[in-house]
Amino acid sequence: MTYLVLTLDKPGHRAVRDAHRADHYAYLIEHQARILAGGGLQDEEGGFIGGATLVEVETLAEAESFAAGDPLAKAGLFAEVKVLRWKKAFFDHARVPPA
Repeated sequence: MTYLVLTLDKPGHRAVRDAHRADHYAYLIEHQARILAGGGLQDEEGGFIGGATLVEVETLAEAESFAAGDPLAKAGLFAEVKVLRWKKAFFDHARVPPA
């Protein structure tokens, strides 16, 4: 099953994100076989304020465990974490910009 892991940072905690960014990326690389897509959420100035990741796992509990294991979550960065079951209705591969 596919789940959306949606995270929103606590306001004023950019330094926490910056301090744990390398560990966060390493965690994503470690789990890349489960990740269908992911990326940062940005404010209008381009600063990161959260993230959205689509993960393919068997259960909600596995998706929640993935979210909880993120070094940014462990560092207390997130004001909110939502793990929601996701079903693709449409995806235009040709229009998705490269990373």
